[in-house]
Amino acid sequence: MRIGSGFDVHAFGPGDHVMLGGVRIAHTHGVLAHSDGDVLLHALCDALLGAAGLGDIGQHFPDSDPRWRGAASANFVRAAISLIGERGYVVANADLTLLAEAPRIGPHRDAIRRSIAELLQVESDAVNVKATTTEKLGFTGRGEGLAAMASVLLVAA
Repeated sequence: MRIGSGFDVHAFGPGDHVMLGGVRIAHTHGVLAHSDGDVLLHALCDALLGAAGLGDIGQHFPDSDPRWRGAASANFVRAAISLIGERGYVVANADLTLLAEAPRIGPHRDAIRRSIAELLQVESDAVNVKATTTEKLGFTGRGEGLAAMASVLLVAA
C-alpha cells in the first residue's frame, strides 16, 4: 500500500473555459499554462507519481518541452497509470479538492468524477471530488487563479 499527495496552481488568463478533471467548464477566464492547465489532473498526476516513488509531473512532462504545449492533461494521468502499473500497483481510491471562488463545480461534479474514474481505471465511487473557497483570502480568494490538492492510495495489483 502506498499513499501519495499532489498540489497544483494556475493563474487565470484569457479564455472562456477551464479544464477540471478532464471536463471543459465554461468560465469567464482560461488559465495560463503550458498544457491545458487542468489543476485537478496535475495534482492527481503528482499524487500518483509520488505514491509510486516516481518523482513529479515536471520531471516526466516538463513545461520546457514543446511536445507538451497545449497537451491534454489526461495524457499525463494515463502515462502515470501505466508507470505505476509497471511497478505492480493499481489505484484503490483518489480524493481531490479544488480551491477556487469560481467556477462552481457542483453542476459538473459527477462528470468530473466519471472522467477521473475512467482515467484511473476504477469505479466512480473510488473517486471523490470536492471544492472549497478560501473565504476571499489569497490569490484564489481574489479570483486570480485556481489551486487543487489530490491524495491517492495505491495497492498491489
